[in-house]
Amino acid sequence: MRIGIDVRYLSHGLVGGVHTYIAHFVPALIELAGDHQVFLYADTKRRFELDSLPGNVTLRLLPYRNALSSFYHDLFMWPQLERDELDVIHFPANYGFGPRRTKTLITLHDAINILPLPEIIRGHPKNLRTMVMMTYLHYCSTAALRQASLLFTVSEHAKREIVRHSQFDPQKIIPVPHAPTADFRRIEDKKTLTDVRIRHKIPQSFVLADALKNPAVLVRAWQLLSESIRASRKIVFFSRRPDVFPVVHETVERGDAQLLIRPSREDLIALYSMAEAFVFPSWIEGFGLPVLEAMRCGAPVIASDRGSIPEVAGGAALISDAEDAGTLARHIEQVLCDPGEAGRLRELGLARAAQFSWRNTARKILESYQQAATR
Repeated sequence: MRIGIDVRYLSHGLVGGVHTYIAHFVPALIELAGDHQVFLYADTKRRFELDSLPGNVTLRLLPYRNALSSFYHDLFMWPQLERDELDVIHFPANYGFGPRRTKTLITLHDAINILPLPEIIRGHPKNLRTMVMMTYLHYCSTAALRQASLLFTVSEHAKREIVRHSQFDPQKIIPVPHAPTADFRRIEDKKTLTDVRIRHKIPQSFVLADALKNPAVLVRAWQLLSESIRASRKIVFFSRRPDVFPVVHETVERGDAQLLIRPSREDLIALYSMAEAFVFPSWIEGFGLPVLEAMRCGAPVIASDRGSIPEVAGGAALISDAEDAGTLARHIEQVLCDPGEAGRLRELGLARAAQFSWRNTARKILESYQQAATR
């Protein structure tokens, strides 16, 4: 089988969930695909991230001259794909357009790009650049679905949402979960943990949370806890962006929390390993990878019931409505005050996270390539 994969995310210096997905399933798939020819399509914007490709893998570098090059390759990559006589082409970043004689597979990570356009724009900043980009992504994604042979998505929840907002055959939508990377593991070394604690001035006892994932309900729940619990602990918020919600800054100024902007990956793993609990009351998640990352590091998880989070947690977390501060407070108190409950969640979480791996993800994707190619 001749397999093509659009891997331009690995030559753009990008970060985020789609990059993580491509950066990990592609190497795992290459290890499994020794009997197949694999063609990777990147561009020349940045140095390609993967080294030492095996003999059955061919890297095609498309010329990158300016920002318009990405749009050009989105729409006119197909002649190169046609010359390579592919059986399948996989576009893992929500849309893509392959040759007519090649089976096209797309990973649509969630339904956001195919929602009605006014709804998409309503949920984003109203500047011209963002509105143009959201419109472009919407039309590319909806057009790509009309040509796709199979869709991958990240969860059964995401599949249901895609079906609800499109006419795509649900029998041709394959949920393939993401996985924590191998470096997410529980750190026991006291010297490593102490170094992170001292550098960031982390308190001895704390609850960890993402500052971008509905922090207001956690702050409301925190205020419902007893004075003795609040006096002996803090919320440690982390964020990949500096533009967090005002409630986070207000809570920091009040002395109930601290905020870490863009902690390193190593430091975040240490924080998961030290936290008394990881609280993730997100409004919506197509998958919810932080839940598994925290579990892999041994943090008891308390999360919302939105999106795919309960599906991913698999009974190994305490779950409540994303806006129910009262129940969230009771869950936090239960974990902080009952070592038995904290230990139970820790063990359940470690076992649940162990069920996910990028090798398993890659194996299911490769099986789907074969399924598409033989149709």
